[in-house]
Amino acid sequence: MANVTFNVTDAKGQSTGSVEAPAEIFGISSEDVESHIPLIHQVVIAQLAAARQGTHSAKTRAMVSGGGKKPWKQKGTGRARQGSIRAPQWAHGGVAHGPVPRKYDQRTPKKMKASALRYILSDRANAGRVAVVDLGIADAPSTKAAVASLTPVTANKFTTVVLSRDNVNEWLSVRNIPTVHVIFADQLNTYDVVTAQYIVFTREALDAFVELKTERSAKEA
Repeated sequence: MANVTFNVTDAKGQSTGSVEAPAEIFGISSEDVESHIPLIHQVVIAQLAAARQGTHSAKTRAMVSGGGKKPWKQKGTGRARQGSIRAPQWAHGGVAHGPVPRKYDQRTPKKMKASALRYILSDRANAGRVAVVDLGIADAPSTKAAVASLTPVTANKFTTVVLSRDNVNEWLSVRNIPTVHVIFADQLNTYDVVTAQYIVFTREALDAFVELKTERSAKEA
């Protein structure tokens, strides 16, 4: 497969050149992506499950306050028989089959997560929703400059902006934009791509991301 070419736009939305990215990350065919939607779904569900705290808890009848004495005698009162005021049907009684602390983690192998990320990035690239932008940030952060750079590309749609660890001023510039979720290249994951309409890389971030994925592929091989 031939490498994928992305145009690089400047702070005014004008093309200033192009950059190539590996086809095995951004150039997978739409048919292949569609056949792996269940994989993408499974990885996203696993990410959401792992984010759950699992600290929910409810008191059973053994934990709530109240005496163990029978409220009234078994027969002769005309009322339904009761054994304890801590029973679930009583107000302030214990909860039957309530939630208990547990872990929601799902086993997701590294290769599965890596494959899902490649497929969803290719899906966004096939739809023309992956861009490389020079945010035009100089020596000082500027949210105004960042907005001006992103708007021609993303049209104010919800965007995941991927930065390198060296893009400190860029991170300070985009972090307060309501329609932007900012993340570093080594943190990019399937969920943050799925939930975004556009994926925007800086040139440094794209280089860092490709280098990281290429190194991992070489190690696995």
